[in-house]
Amino acid sequence: MTNFKVLQGNCLELLDKKSIKGEIDLTFLDPPFNQSKDYEFFDDDLPDEKYWQLMTEVCSKVFQLTSAGGCIYFMQREKNTENVLKCLRESGWTFQSLIIWKKKTSAVPQSVRFGKQFQIIAFATKGERTRVFNRLRIDPPLPANYKVERENGTYVTDVWDDIREMTSGYLAGDEAIRIESGERFHKQQSPIALLLRIILSSTKVGDTVLDPFSGTGTTSVVAHQLKRNSVAIEIDPKNAKCIEERLTNLRDADDVGKCYKEYVCTDELEGIWGSVVANVGRKKKEKNLELFAGK
Repeated sequence: MTNFKVLQGNCLELLDKKSIKGEIDLTFLDPPFNQSKDYEFFDDDLPDEKYWQLMTEVCSKVFQLTSAGGCIYFMQREKNTENVLKCLRESGWTFQSLIIWKKKTSAVPQSVRFGKQFQIIAFATKGERTRVFNRLRIDPPLPANYKVERENGTYVTDVWDDIREMTSGYLAGDEAIRIESGERFHKQQSPIALLLRIILSSTKVGDTVLDPFSGTGTTSVVAHQLKRNSVAIEIDPKNAKCIEERLTNLRDADDVGKCYKEYVCTDELEGIWGSVVANVGRKKKEKNLELFAGK
């Protein structure tokens, strides 16, 4: 039986063994990017040195709570890549991969440099080797110059260009949480598909997932459905209440089952996924294999 915990408060004060009992196996770290956004409970306009001292302290505290071989996924702006890697190194983590999350729709034009269209996610582990790494296979549409269909998909690489970001306004779709006026509840909500890939890649059923800057709680919403335990820390009381609501009353838009078909080529997916939807996915995979075999 898995469980979730929502802690409302400052993560620096709550990242300890008293608040978080047991070891953490995976952390998704997606803090405010220090871009002068108007957060009610976080100063998003810190001097750079102070901001990165804060991030290093968070990473160090998470490191102490993490199981041997456990991991962290640290998401940031592309221009901060050097700082992210330095922060992880100084807090004890071992760098493994730099993931490029290419945005599908929101490129930012520039006048004196190339336009920006991606964020980075640094993947690091506690120790030289990760305790869990599931080699996921996906089957995205073939590029225009490819002529032969894949028979069993392709392994996920460090370039993720198939996950759509939560764009502004109504382009964000049904997944975006909205207030009564129709405006988005939280402008920085992460997509279900992004956290699904991270949690599937680096955890197994029964593991514990942490998000120290939880926002609207997407990390916990995905972890709970995949039968992982989760700890969400959120400083804003309104956001913390939103997380509790999402976890207690799952919305159709938050159902990870809609993404299962994207991973059916993955070996032993049913055990990795840990959900009853796996039975449906297996039938789809068997049907695909029959088609490839010409039956």
